[in-house]
Amino acid sequence: MTDPVDTLLGLLDIERLEVDLFRGQPEDGTSRQRLFGGHVIAQALVAAYQTVEDRPCHSLHGYFIRPGDPTIPVVYEVDRARDGGSFTTRRVIAIQHGRQILNLAASFHRPEEAWDHQHPMPDVPGPEGLESQEARRLRLLAAAPEDRKNHYATPRPVEVREVDPIDQLDPVAKSDVNHLWFRIPRPLEAEPWMHHCLMAYATDLNLLSSGLRRHAVSWLQPHLMGASLDHAVWFHGPIRFDEWHLYAMDSPFAGGGRSFNRGSIFTRDGALVASVAQEGLMRKIKPKQ
Repeated sequence: MTDPVDTLLGLLDIERLEVDLFRGQPEDGTSRQRLFGGHVIAQALVAAYQTVEDRPCHSLHGYFIRPGDPTIPVVYEVDRARDGGSFTTRRVIAIQHGRQILNLAASFHRPEEAWDHQHPMPDVPGPEGLESQEARRLRLLAAAPEDRKNHYATPRPVEVREVDPIDQLDPVAKSDVNHLWFRIPRPLEAEPWMHHCLMAYATDLNLLSSGLRRHAVSWLQPHLMGASLDHAVWFHGPIRFDEWHLYAMDSPFAGGGRSFNRGSIFTRDGALVASVAQEGLMRKIKPKQ
């Protein structure tokens, strides 16, 4: 069986078609009905990085315009909006079937010294002793709907351990505060910018679930339609994503068929290395008569 980490790294090894034009491949054999949002965000960020020298990304903002087709490649067109003395700005358009599926803006900043502060990391149990999401998914496999079984059986490239997971089969209302530990589960020799792209991929995992927790809803229930609408990440410093990071999430608002979710990402020793915000569709589907 192919190592899922190798598969993810292959997906991020996008092909250069022209100076500012790139092509990213879909995930082979996926059971998804649409491309995973983190997949498109990460490939778009890789495309932007291919046009920038010696400056790390400090923020990205993406809008998901249409569902991505998981069976065909994605073309990424990079616009070199600005190359300034301290900041570099790129706009990336992701295209399938001749139409935009994602618009992404990314900003890159020359490192500099100034004042600093951060909020403390929440006091939660460490990843040791927590059940892996992989083990929980395999337990769910037998009870999952037939059209979701392949999705639950597919190995994942990011190791996730939730602090207080919901029961997907029988959810009960809980706080929207949602903590998990995550990492690439093996040592990884890669450029620093690749660790940014890998974390960007993973920031779309579980974030939208934060808005479901207070309503006793899970992704296995047929009356829920959910999807990412937009996604923003701020990188505060260098990242080694082959080490454990705490993803501390919450959902301060849900209403009108949408939920707003945010997250803070900390290293094991408490350094805040990234912040995330996302609005997602949380639509209630009426049962067919």
